[in-house]
Amino acid sequence: MFFYLSKILWFVAAPSNLLVALTLVATAAACSSARWRRAACASALAGALALALIGILPVGTLLLEPLEVRFPRPDLAGLDPAGIIVLGGAIEETIGAARGDTHLLEGAERLTAAVALARRFPNAKLVYSGQSNALLGPGGSESEDARRLWVSLGIAPERVALENRSRNTYENAQFTRELLRPEPGQRFILVTSAYHMPRAVGLFRKAEFDVVPYPVDYRSAGTLIDLVPMREASQGMRAFDVAVREWIGLVAYHLTGRIDALLPGP
Repeated sequence: MFFYLSKILWFVAAPSNLLVALTLVATAAACSSARWRRAACASALAGALALALIGILPVGTLLLEPLEVRFPRPDLAGLDPAGIIVLGGAIEETIGAARGDTHLLEGAERLTAAVALARRFPNAKLVYSGQSNALLGPGGSESEDARRLWVSLGIAPERVALENRSRNTYENAQFTRELLRPEPGQRFILVTSAYHMPRAVGLFRKAEFDVVPYPVDYRSAGTLIDLVPMREASQGMRAFDVAVREWIGLVAYHLTGRIDALLPGP
């Protein structure tokens, strides 16, 4: 239920969707009613201006940066991990199922970084956690797509373990712990997008599963280059949507007791 509710609410609450809806409704009102024309025109102008500013200015990038720097990438020297856990969300399984291939999304570095780590630590299991993130329509399985990709890149099939039930980060933590049953002293590397790492670590801690955070897929540089305007408005809106969604996720999970801190840290 939480999965479906979050998907439906986000469709309504996504900043890009809200601003487009505001602009369209206000424009329609201005065209149809003289009584509300001034207020409607002002609302339409505000919506269009917000779309332009958020799309062009690096607002989303600046909101993502504090999330991405929360967990620095660790020094793995001397570590002998039992496994490398990769969180889902980097594969579009519906298109992959239709095309018979693995269709990677923005977070593709989650999968490629995991291959590099698997080669560095040849005794570690490579675990993909995620079944499907699709709300509607027939789709494949993210975890099966990940296995196919990893094997094609030279990872031995017997090294790959799949957690193929989870549909959100909370379930990632719960079901992965059930699958792996970590023993005292075992270390597991957690791979996910840098902006997503605070929420992911908070959920794994709540599941009593201690992990070594290994952030990838950075969306900010952490330098003055982050202040440069976007080349395309769609790029800025996408970054803003991602940032707002992650901050809302942190607040929601904290309020519902699924993570102990609003912004989990080292």
